[in-house]
Amino acid sequence: MLFPDLPARLAEVRDRIATAAARGGHGQKVTLVAVTKTYPADAIRESWEAGVHDVGENRVQEAIGKMAAADVPVRWHLIGHLQRNKAKLAERFALIHSVDSARLADALDAAGVAGGRALDVLLEVNVSGEGTKGGWAPHEVRAEAERLATCVGIRVAGVMTMAPFGASEEVLRATFSGARAARTVVREAGHPATELSMGMSGDYEIAVEEGATMVRIGTALFGARVA
Repeated sequence: MLFPDLPARLAEVRDRIATAAARGGHGQKVTLVAVTKTYPADAIRESWEAGVHDVGENRVQEAIGKMAAADVPVRWHLIGHLQRNKAKLAERFALIHSVDSARLADALDAAGVAGGRALDVLLEVNVSGEGTKGGWAPHEVRAEAERLATCVGIRVAGVMTMAPFGASEEVLRATFSGARAARTVVREAGHPATELSMGMSGDYEIAVEEGATMVRIGTALFGARVA
């Protein structure tokens, strides 16, 4: 095994998630998405064997290569930026977390229509307002959600956000609660919007306390990243 500590790390993360969910009181089920970017395909196989059935990758091509190499029936999540010209590849994923523009949403809608099934997506919301992050500002979400309500090629399953790196607990809570509010707006526009993807290795417990239904965990499971 390349990751002999994975079962113990996974048990600890799951315990922390359960404890955080109880503290938060939202009553949600939390899906752990193992983020395997830069790790070899062994990370996916060993995750599956340890009981993790959801895997997240940042880049389409890297993910597609690992799909063949790992050869286990995990649910694949695309958590990084997707270029519009690769929208047709979205059908390879169970969920696209990072729909960050109207043009990408439209490209995915067209791809879903062409492929004969709606693609499950999350709208990326830039709650923190950082210029380095994509997505909609919170005040823009309602108009976009209403615009997408007539689309048949995508299914808006919720929202995703990322908190500023190294932020204080106050900022983390404001970011995550802002995303939760944005999900409510999306739901009010007529979308299923059951999912709230937020929280990574350094802040997932606070994210779960604030209502996260999906956390994206890499280093807490696999250790330091490969260059």
